[in-house]
Amino acid sequence: MFTGLIEEIGTVKSITNHGVAASLTISATKVLSDLKIDNSIAVNGVCLTVVKVDLKSFEAEAVEETMNKTTLRKLSVGSKVNLERALTLSTRLGGHLVLGHVDATGKIKKILKQNLGTLFTLSFPKEFSKYIVQTGSVCIDGVSLTLAGSNSDSLTVSIIPYTMESSIIKSYNVGTEVNLEFDIIGKYVEKMVKKDNNVDDKLKEFLMS
Repeated sequence: MFTGLIEEIGTVKSITNHGVAASLTISATKVLSDLKIDNSIAVNGVCLTVVKVDLKSFEAEAVEETMNKTTLRKLSVGSKVNLERALTLSTRLGGHLVLGHVDATGKIKKILKQNLGTLFTLSFPKEFSKYIVQTGSVCIDGVSLTLAGSNSDSLTVSIIPYTMESSIIKSYNVGTEVNLEFDIIGKYVEKMVKKDNNVDDKLKEFLMS
């Protein structure tokens, strides 16, 4: 589990393809301080397992489903990636609870520079609009962000200068494809509602008690 607060930007050092799957070697500095084999690490918001570590880089494996479902398939040697180690019980939760399980990819539709921040509007598959709430949370390429607006198939987030400089968001252009993970709380609520046919009556009873 992660917080959506990027620790550093890493660089893809090498990619070894195994059919559709791949082993990624990523150079880094900060995250290597206590990274160990079998640890989880979020790479552009995708939870991967570390299989090798040395003084300057780590290696992680991305299986076929991960490559097909995320933008990791578009990485090449030299690509910059957002990195975050898994949180601990003593970590301040400055972002929101992020699993590193990408729901879908989206595409940048519009970039609007403001006096201080920058507005990014991106499209996403409309079936995920049910997880979008005003000023709710969304994870884009591993970055925890607050929604500034949305409709059935697009959303807008406002990025502060610090977040721009501390992540790969600064390299986004119109048409850039990004990984999206929607708030886990909404998914659990949906699951419980679908399982209980009497949920409306129970909700009314709860609200009236």
